Amino acid sequence: MTVDPSAAARLEPPRQTSLGTAAARTLATTAKSVPQMQEITSRWLLRMLPWVQTEGGVYRVNRRLTYNVGGGRVEFVQDGAAVRVFPRTLAELALLRGFDDIEVLTALADRCVAHPFRAGETLVEGGTPADRLHLIAHGRLGQTAVGRYGDALTLDVLADGDRFGEHALLDADARWEQTVTAETPGVLLTLSRADFTAVLSRAPHLRDHVAQAAARSRRRQNHRGEAEIALSAGHVGEPRLPGTFVDYDLTPRAYELSAAQTILRVHTRVSDLYNGPMDQAREQLRLTIEALRERQEHELINNREFGLLHNADFRHRVQPHSGPPTPDDLDTLLSRRRGCRFYLAHPRTIAAIGRGLNAYGIRPEHVELDGRPVLAWRGVPILPSDKIPVTRENTSSILVMRTGEDNQGVIGLHHTGLPDEYEPGVSVRFTGIDDRAVASYLVSTFYSAAILVPDAVGVMENVQIARRPG
Repeated sequence: MTVDPSAAARLEPPRQTSLGTAAARTLATTAKSVPQMQEITSRWLLRMLPWVQTEGGVYRVNRRLTYNVGGGRVEFVQDGAAVRVFPRTLAELALLRGFDDIEVLTALADRCVAHPFRAGETLVEGGTPADRLHLIAHGRLGQTAVGRYGDALTLDVLADGDRFGEHALLDADARWEQTVTAETPGVLLTLSRADFTAVLSRAPHLRDHVAQAAARSRRRQNHRGEAEIALSAGHVGEPRLPGTFVDYDLTPRAYELSAAQTILRVHTRVSDLYNGPMDQAREQLRLTIEALRERQEHELINNREFGLLHNADFRHRVQPHSGPPTPDDLDTLLSRRRGCRFYLAHPRTIAAIGRGLNAYGIRPEHVELDGRPVLAWRGVPILPSDKIPVTRENTSSILVMRTGEDNQGVIGLHHTGLPDEYEPGVSVRFTGIDDRAVASYLVSTFYSAAILVPDAVGVMENVQIARRPG
């Protein structure tokens, strides 16, 4: 067989005539990135809060005297299918606020009767006699009333821990002002006026407490529950003018700075031999501080002592009217306070808000913030934070807030000028080298948040964020 010389030449690999790239890379300096970190987020809350220097580690919020009328929620204990009231939480009722006799509270709790309800069931009819207190253990209820022109008005949505009908316990002529209808299945517990009166008759100290609570409710207050400042206006001639003074809360809330700390360890051999082109200790510190900042934002939202979700006033917590967030829900949250600076929601909640706007045929608006466009509603930015919890039922919360001391809003608290301060509010202290040649650094930051007046923060709870089928 004859082989074509030109074909054989084409089959031979080309002869290398210069240094290859693989070998050359052994002598080259590699271009490399600084260490990357997936945990880093935009941390909008830290960026948007005005930070106040807190000397002495404590910030005291002084307010006008406010008559506390029991704005907390009642809690329940579930034992299989049975549900009962946790007795101590009955002290959250306006009439029982501050009452601590556990035996009497237990007697009242034992007289609460559980009533399951179905979706669509009318629980009370507006205008009918009211003779019992209703405590919502689980479920969503809608309140409606008849308007001036005969049309039905949707007033509010009640959910777990809320109640209605407290006025009926003492007033024999009480009537329901609204119609209450179940939007979901659930359970409520009722305490009748007769049962309340029976316990009241056997507990003289409870009668005295209830009488004092009723007297407090008759004191002159403004619509925010604050002690009224007596004024006269629109008068003519020389009438006697009222004397007044502004009373202060004698037990103001004091916020102590919380600490986030860790000990960073770097082996001296690493920092001695492998410190170029990047400083190993500096990169370790950078990533550690990023993690501290992420934890700081998480605590500002979720900490039980000062976190915004747990410290928002119960009177400023609302429920969505149908589950998923709608433009009407955003308006409800926005309209209950002045000067709102921004909404804060989980990214999945923001996606659900977008779907809600699309369902209404509304084109989402955007505003520019820090040089970038962000989703907004009524000109108020809707900012993401993955620190807001999402439950297993695919529900979450939406916060809206006013910020700044001058606006009586929400402020961040920190302390700068720390010893060995690495960046404002972050201290990095060298604590020595141990017998294994490992250098240690104590990394610390101190922070908290304060809500100056209750309406500075509003929370919409139980927002459904899962996509509905169809």
